Amino acid sequence: MSLIELKHVDVFQSDRLILSDVSFSIQPTEFVYLIGATGSGKSSLLKTLYAELPMKKGLGEVVDHQLFEIKKSMIPYLRRKIGIVFQDFQLLTDRSVRENLDFVLKATGWKDKKEIKDRIEEVLTKVEMLDHIDRMPFELSGGEQQRICIARALLNDPKLILADEPTGNLDPETTDKILNLIHDLCANGCAVLMATHEHNLLNRFPSKVLKCEDGKVAFTE
Repeated sequence: MSLIELKHVDVFQSDRLILSDVSFSIQPTEFVYLIGATGSGKSSLLKTLYAELPMKKGLGEVVDHQLFEIKKSMIPYLRRKIGIVFQDFQLLTDRSVRENLDFVLKATGWKDKKEIKDRIEEVLTKVEMLDHIDRMPFELSGGEQQRICIARALLNDPKLILADEPTGNLDPETTDKILNLIHDLCANGCAVLMATHEHNLLNRFPSKVLKCEDGKVAFTE
């Protein structure tokens, strides 16, 4: 059962065609890189997968949700099954680590205070950041902030993680730690699609590669 299944999908930004006739699938526990030059459509494809951009043509299924003309009321249910990791972290700067994660859980329907507390501590332990639970984002390094973002992505125990240049602002040593962490998550049952422009990662952490080029997307040999 594929977690992502696209058939003959066109990716648009407004009325501008970005990628055409996109067809590929990703299975549970697979780690797949998404590569391509700046402006080749990587981010637009990811945004289409989590319904930030509408799917206007083709058949697309992500974590059991049909994306073609998906109703707005269904998008939150789709996103609860997906963990999203951004390059620029997108943490709430006026809230502590605990409060950032608490906000996400409450926004996705969690109500029980003990369950919320336990889940926050569980995901922070997974990314080795439990001792930073009461820190503010500005007190953390870039690598530490990205670990918090990964913890945030794990809160609802997603089947799929979409990562958009998650190591783009990190030094090489921190990048390796983040990649090891993401691969560990994959080994424990979560599929990952990770956009990156850092082609050296493909040699250090080999895996399947999807390439955006000339308006098309295809697995490389």
